[in-house]
Amino acid sequence: MPGSTFLLLALAPFCTSAFTQPSVSSIVANNKYAAVPSSTPLQMGPPKPNEVLQETYGEGSRKYRRTVYTHNEWVKHRSSDRFIRNLSSIYNSGVYKSLGKEVFAVTAVATFLVLWNGLTGGFTDFNGVQHGAVVNFLPMLTLPLTPFTLLSPSLGLLLVFRTNSSYGRWDEARKFWGLNINHTRDLNRMATAWYGHDGISVDPAKRAEDLRQVSLLTWAFVRSMKRHLSPPEEDEREFVLELNARLTPAQADAIVKATHRPNRALYDLSVAIDRLPMHFMRKNEINKNLSIFEDTLGGSERLLSSPVPLFYTRHTARFLSTWLLLLPFAMYDPFKGSWNHVAEIPAIALASVFLFGIEELATQLEEPFTILPMQGFCDKIGANCDEIVSWRGQGLDAKAAAVQDNMASMAPAR
Repeated sequence: MPGSTFLLLALAPFCTSAFTQPSVSSIVANNKYAAVPSSTPLQMGPPKPNEVLQETYGEGSRKYRRTVYTHNEWVKHRSSDRFIRNLSSIYNSGVYKSLGKEVFAVTAVATFLVLWNGLTGGFTDFNGVQHGAVVNFLPMLTLPLTPFTLLSPSLGLLLVFRTNSSYGRWDEARKFWGLNINHTRDLNRMATAWYGHDGISVDPAKRAEDLRQVSLLTWAFVRSMKRHLSPPEEDEREFVLELNARLTPAQADAIVKATHRPNRALYDLSVAIDRLPMHFMRKNEINKNLSIFEDTLGGSERLLSSPVPLFYTRHTARFLSTWLLLLPFAMYDPFKGSWNHVAEIPAIALASVFLFGIEELATQLEEPFTILPMQGFCDKIGANCDEIVSWRGQGLDAKAAAVQDNMASMAPAR
């Protein structure tokens, strides 16, 4: 075989190795990812420095996408070196590593095409001397570029709709949890401020216990909702431990054994609110928040149980795969300016990474709950509610007189 064909064969691994999946033995024997032990705390956000990753791509890597931004993260996000940073980390991208098989297949087709056409149509050696075909009885393999140009807008529309619909699902799920955060605060604020009837003395110890129950059962609902939307193998043990650590054994057992745990937690919260000594009209206002919780729970269940219609996602994947697998045949002639058309191989590999990456992003976003930081939301809700119910409320706040004096001083003079 001529020397140039050996060079072309040698180029193929370099064009694909950066995007192929890690070897099985480098992660865990006989498994593409290592299962996180049940005693391991749930990961939230990107991996910490010097942290040994359990999995760098695939299902196990989704826990590292539960990012919560603070001011420091936004400063880094807006930094002028973000382009260099993102390009330098391309080989560590979990999204691209998940595409190893697809990229390898497309690059293998491009490599095969360059080799085949070199054998059947002639090639140029290292000295720039043109040689004739080695195999004269087989045709060269090429396709016209026009069909791909005509189909590009249709493929673009499919991918745009696919990514938009998936992002819309993620955004809707995030808004549901935003409503949970807002209305858990609202519920506990009203319960704390309105506790007791006018003119009736309030027992501070009973008030503290009643409001503590409201705060705990508010947290129990969102924590049960988080468990309801999470994979059992990831969260079941931690869920049971957390409930038993904060609730009474009877309360925790009732929720854990319920067929629909968020419903049971919401029922217990409703009972705790009904026991508060306050006017029924105020209880009605507080209970409006529980109706909103039912809506966020039902909306989240809808997103979890109903993906983007499968015939749409499958057609998009088939269209994209066929388009990219045949693209090397149409791109052979445009790369005639490179030595033996060899520049087509890395170009096709790069194009397949980015185009398959768009579809992969949509697939990753389509189910939003395993990439939303729901554990962080639950912890935040629990801390906020505990703080709110610790305030003394009407008739018990020693600073109430000072507030009344301030209001009087701001009143317009008569």
